[in-house]
Amino acid sequence: MGLLAYGDTGWGDELFFATLMTIAVATAAIFIGFLLAAIFASFKLSKIKALNLIGSFYTTVFRGVPELLVIYLFFFGGSGAVMYVAKIFGYDGYIEINAFITGAISIGIISGAYSTEVFRGAVQSIDRGQFEASEVLGFRKKIYYYKIIIPQMLRLALPNISNVWQITLKDTSLISVTGLVEIMRMSYIAAGSTRDPLFFYSFAAVLYLFLTFLSMKLFNKLE
Repeated sequence: MGLLAYGDTGWGDELFFATLMTIAVATAAIFIGFLLAAIFASFKLSKIKALNLIGSFYTTVFRGVPELLVIYLFFFGGSGAVMYVAKIFGYDGYIEINAFITGAISIGIISGAYSTEVFRGAVQSIDRGQFEASEVLGFRKKIYYYKIIIPQMLRLALPNISNVWQITLKDTSLISVTGLVEIMRMSYIAAGSTRDPLFFYSFAAVLYLFLTFLSMKLFNKLE
């Protein structure tokens, strides 16, 4: 276990901070995903056909395209787009988008596509009589959504939100291709330096399982 020692003799402190980075990226991504899901779920529930098509396009594309490809598009394509705009203003240098921001946004968009379907399904599973009763009682739409519909939606959506969180947490491993030092990237560096890939990749698996286990316990308590 000397390989996991702290300080210059081991990789324990590096892996600890890499784990914190994984949690930070996953947390930022899930919140971005929830924000997008709130918007696009309302689109998919809308009676306006154009909004419905936009919502369906979003969920179809980002659930159908591989996650790694989305990350590449945002990391390399995003840098290309920024440099193109900068060139218009006379700057010809290379501009690299921050890897954390790229990771959080790209995984957040993917997470949002799945969360959109979770939110939509939860709202549709609420008894329609509650919508009708709210209208009969004269509640304003904003009031009955915030006071009646959304609390029930969150309760119904919670089990599936747990699944989305676990997918998001595991997807952070793909961000290693951008150079961001999270669990997978640090395991790769440590494995290359020590020539002991079996140990470090196995330990990375243990870390992911540990985070997943803690997440399951937390969501079970919330349920």
